[in-house]
Amino acid sequence: MRIACQEQLIPGDTLEAKWEFAAGAGYSAIELRGRGRFAFRERLPELRRAAANGVPMPTVCVEMSHFFGAFDEELRSDAVAQLKSQLSVIAELGGRGAMTPASYGMFSRRLPPFEPPRSPEQDREVLLAGLRELGEHAESEGVALYLEPLNRYEDHMVNRLDQAVDLVREVGLRSVQVVADTYHMNIEEDDPATALLAAADHLGHVQVSESNRFQPGTGHLDWPALLGTLEAAGYDGYLALECRLRGEPEQALASVPAFLRRSA
Repeated sequence: MRIACQEQLIPGDTLEAKWEFAAGAGYSAIELRGRGRFAFRERLPELRRAAANGVPMPTVCVEMSHFFGAFDEELRSDAVAQLKSQLSVIAELGGRGAMTPASYGMFSRRLPPFEPPRSPEQDREVLLAGLRELGEHAESEGVALYLEPLNRYEDHMVNRLDQAVDLVREVGLRSVQVVADTYHMNIEEDDPATALLAAADHLGHVQVSESNRFQPGTGHLDWPALLGTLEAAGYDGYLALECRLRGEPEQALASVPAFLRRSA
């Protein structure tokens, strides 16, 4: 089982120092964060040095104010450009890919005014166009773009794994795959293990946190069922920790790899 930890959670002033802690705690890699305004590309000297020093950095999780499903065309274009850049950087580092939601905090049908300015058909057209463009770029770089469903309060377009799989199938590129996030799945999936199994052919990455968004082991998720399903499905990617921390931070971080391996 390969377990990664997002860089902002790990103590240390450099990626090398973070990796020393993470490796000692039982992690297999660091998941990077990619901010907007091409900040990730500007980190290349730091990232190259860390890679040369043996820090494994297989994936990057986007952290921007807007995404490729934005209502505004200029914001969509900028998000696509940012993601292309992040895909190129992670490819240079020898990584696997970059992940993104369709949007985050842009609109929710669960909150007023309840009806978005685009129809579902228009949403789909925008998402397919963005995924095709990004998927073609990812393919040319030899990496993957991972589409992450978010819960209904954070996005109105892609909330469940089957919705993401439907879009990925229509795009038809192996370079476009699906992210499963256990926190969002706990809210949206009727049966998370069944949803994972149904999405297995398109599943490229998994992010883990508890039902309460804290570290695994602090909530009510059925980890043996989830991890057993991933193993049965032949999933060979990383489990990347993306969560808040309950308790003393270093102890909380150090508890996760052992807990997940015991639960598998």
